[in-house]
Amino acid sequence: MPLTLVTGATGFLGSHVVRALLDRGEEVRVTIRPSSTLEALRDLDCDRVLADVTDPRGVARAVKGATRVFHLAGSTHIRDDEEALTRANVDGTRIVMQAALEAGVQRVVHTSSITAIGPAPRNSTADERQMPKARDLSQLPEAAAKLAAEHEVLRAAAKGLNVTIVNPAFVFGPGDHLRSSTDVVRRFLLKRIPAYVDGAVSIVDVRDVAAGLLLAAEHGAQAERYILGDRNYTWERLFAEIGRISGIEPPALKLPAQAALALANTPLAGGLNANEIRAASHYWTYRSTKARRELGWTTRPHEETVEATVEWWKERLGARVHGSGRQPVVLRVTGAYVRVLSDLVHAIAD
Repeated sequence: MPLTLVTGATGFLGSHVVRALLDRGEEVRVTIRPSSTLEALRDLDCDRVLADVTDPRGVARAVKGATRVFHLAGSTHIRDDEEALTRANVDGTRIVMQAALEAGVQRVVHTSSITAIGPAPRNSTADERQMPKARDLSQLPEAAAKLAAEHEVLRAAAKGLNVTIVNPAFVFGPGDHLRSSTDVVRRFLLKRIPAYVDGAVSIVDVRDVAAGLLLAAEHGAQAERYILGDRNYTWERLFAEIGRISGIEPPALKLPAQAALALANTPLAGGLNANEIRAASHYWTYRSTKARRELGWTTRPHEETVEATVEWWKERLGARVHGSGRQPVVLRVTGAYVRVLSDLVHAIAD
């Protein structure tokens, strides 16, 4: 039986890809590091190889004998510095692509991110044709690293590697053991999001993205990008949805981006740093028409995705979620004051 290698398998999306492959009866090998948390792989029967994607020898051992590679290893941690982001995303991708070339791997699917496409125009959406330059992402280091990693993929494709790129949106759903993209829901349930900014995100179910990666391996065109996103939410609308499902009141305070940046790393910013606030203030909103048309990709109702995320975290957090669903009174009062002040400024401007 052909062997499939999955890097980044201990992560949120990676573990779902492994599960989807095993459900199809495929033989799967995964890379793990000495520091890896293996909770997501606990009940999955797969071959495990000790290899960091930044180690060429370890990657060569992992790739040996594989006919297909799903490369998901990398960093989406906005708090990471530029050097760490480059090492995990750019160097790691170059090493995996080179190893796949040398091993004669027949098919590679590289998992990038919508951040590599860059933010969409405000109150609009973007698709795969948007190609930002590195300087356009100079204040978004994670996005710049993801774009640079795609350049490494395209260099390998030019040398003959059969590789397709997928760009998942903001991944929700059950099983985020490492507190990655669904951590915003955990923090919401614990009432640790005191304020938000004017921005938007595309939400997609992790199970649908895993299915999309498998479809990309079967039907994706050489060196093409495929956005895997579903519902586009403003932060205000997303928090209202999570609040409706959870019974917890959404944050009352909406701040202008510049005001939020001035409060970075303070309690009023919820402990967020400047990079996280800058990222949140953009519109990460996209169209997935190409993936639906060319891959035959479909998604479940977005309400089901948000509900599954909330329920998974509520079960995991247990008693920490119980109690009053109201936000602290000081934040409610501050939010009301800011709204009144904003309305007054708009009235004077008109």
